[in-house]
Amino acid sequence: METWTIYKEFRFEAAHRLPDHDGKCQRLHGHSWVGRVYLRGSRLTESGPKAGMLMDYGDIKAYLTPLLNDYLDHHYLNDTTGLANPTSEEVARWIFDRLFEAGLPHLHAIEVRETCTSSAYYGKE
Repeated sequence: METWTIYKEFRFEAAHRLPDHDGKCQRLHGHSWVGRVYLRGSRLTESGPKAGMLMDYGDIKAYLTPLLNDYLDHHYLNDTTGLANPTSEEVARWIFDRLFEAGLPHLHAIEVRETCTSSAYYGKE
């Protein structure tokens, strides 16, 4: 069976702290976060203005924008996400769950990079 996987990258600036961490991440600090929303599907749109697409990238962005504006970009993640310990792994799952609840079609996984060398990938099979 044919399968397509696409992603839409997004960025946000945000602060967090890991209160029980045994290192410097226990202190308040910020990151220039980079994320990717991965969509996977076996059928492309057959006709109309989006023919040949799994999903239009602009439509993916429309699902992301409220999360970025209201919870992620220039926010303190400990407060806005409700996560007691907002690790990259937990932030990835939080984003996935919000997009799933919003009904984003073909949602496969979320990747979140808090630094250029560290990333978390979360999805459901």
